[in-house]
This record gives sequence, structure tokens and C-alpha cells, in this order.
Amino acid sequence: MSLNDRLTSYAYLIRLDKPIGTLLLLWPTLWALWLASSGMPDPQILLIFVAGTFLMRSAGCAINDYADRNFDLHVQRTQGRPVTSGKISGKEAVLIAAFLALIAFAIIQPLNDYTKKLSVFALAVAFIYPFTKRFFAIPQAILGIAFGFGIPMAYAAILNMIPLEAWILFVGNIFWAIAYDTAYAMVDREDDLRLGLRTSAITFGQYDVLAIAISYAILFISQIWVAQLANLSNYFLVGWFIALACAIYHLKLISTRKRDECFAAFRHNNWLGGFLFLGIVLGLSLN
Repeated sequence: MSLNDRLTSYAYLIRLDKPIGTLLLLWPTLWALWLASSGMPDPQILLIFVAGTFLMRSAGCAINDYADRNFDLHVQRTQGRPVTSGKISGKEAVLIAAFLALIAFAIIQPLNDYTKKLSVFALAVAFIYPFTKRFFAIPQAILGIAFGFGIPMAYAAILNMIPLEAWILFVGNIFWAIAYDTAYAMVDREDDLRLGLRTSAITFGQYDVLAIAISYAILFISQIWVAQLANLSNYFLVGWFIALACAIYHLKLISTRKRDECFAAFRHNNWLGGFLFLGIVLGLSLN
């Protein structure tokens, strides 16, 4: 394999062609950074968290492909992934994940010790998550913890403490991840059943749409609660209501239980997260 082909395989391994995962990880981090700093995050801290988000998502993808290398072979959507197809080895994937995680840890060195300690837990959850699909009924909840750990870390980095609003935001994000990743899991439900994997789509069964609706409801209630605790102005509701419209649209898509519609609902969650961020920005800047 030529160097160019190998680099291309590495790019596919860390999903450079699919930024949706990075964005779903980034939005909660941005919510927290803006709230913790009252709308004026330090540029250096902001840059560190944005870069760290990209690096940790990339590392997570690499370790996920290593963990699922034998399962992906039997799923049409994932057969072409670099590790499964043999373009790169499982050992290479692990080394890449470790290398990216080390870079992520290196760039947070300017932050306080509290944030550094939290980063160790964040790394552990990110690396454990791919393996939970073998035994945990709702691994999407673990994903929510991994994708939301930027929230307490952002508060810790700015305030050197984690207030109640951060934990409410964190719990809301867990349920958001359950919502969008259940829609994603509905795409592969038949394959996952055949392979004996655990996903929330399988666990919820015929109540999958209802479970996603409840998860969205918890997300939106948590956002309202946080807005009150943070004394956001009513302009916050502009982004909140647009995000709510997105969620209703997603429920309409997944109610068909068709693969393309479920996958579209998953991808569209990027907009939902972005509109919630817009609401936070407006609520902080317009009084």
C-alpha cells in the first residue's frame, strides 16, 4: 500500500469524511463554555476544547473500529471500514487512538488540575464505550456520558468547580445521545440482532419511537431548567423552539422505521444541537 493510500485509510478510520460525530460532541461543549463564561469564553480555552473535541472523537472512532472489527464484517454499511477490510491492522488502529489521546492530553496542559483529572475519566469512558455493546442494554447512555464529558470539563476549566447547572446540562445531553443514537441504531437493528449485539433500538423494541420522544423531552426540560439557573433572557427560547421543531421532525422521520429516514433523523441532530447553542448565545447576549 502506498503512503497516500495508507493516509487515506487513516482519514477514513478517524471519520474525517463524516464530521457529524465531531459536531455532536462539540455542541454540548460549546453550550457549557458559553454558560460557564457568561458568553465570553477565553479564546485559548475555546481553542483547546475545540481541538480536544476533534482529537477525542477521532480517537474514539479508531478504538471503536478496533472493537467492532469482527462485527463490522457482517454489516453491509460497515464492511468497507479500514480495519474490517484489512487496509490497516487492528494494532495500527489502537496505536492511532493512543497517539491522538496523548495529543489531546498534551494540549490541555495549560488548564487547571481539576480539568486534567476529569480528562482521565473522559478518556476511560470513551475507550470503554465500544465494548459495552456486548453486554449493556442501552450502550447509548454510555455514549452520552462520553459525548457530554466536555460539559463538566468546560465548567471546571473556567470556574474550577462544577455547579448544579452543569450536571443538569450533562444529564440532558445523555438523553439527547440516547435519542439520536437510538435513531442511528434503528438503521442497523436487523444486523445487530443477528450478531447478538446490544443497542437501545433492540432494548426499546416496539417502544423505540416513544423512548426517543421521552429522551428528547428530558433534553428540552433540562435546557429550560439550565436557562433559568443561568438567568438567560427569553431570547433563549428562539433557539429552543427551533430545536424543538427539529425534534418533532425527527420523530416524524423515525416513526416510519425505515433505514434512510432513521439515518436522516440521526444526521439532522447536528442542527438541533446548533439551534440550542444559538438559544444560549442569544439568552446571554440579549437582555
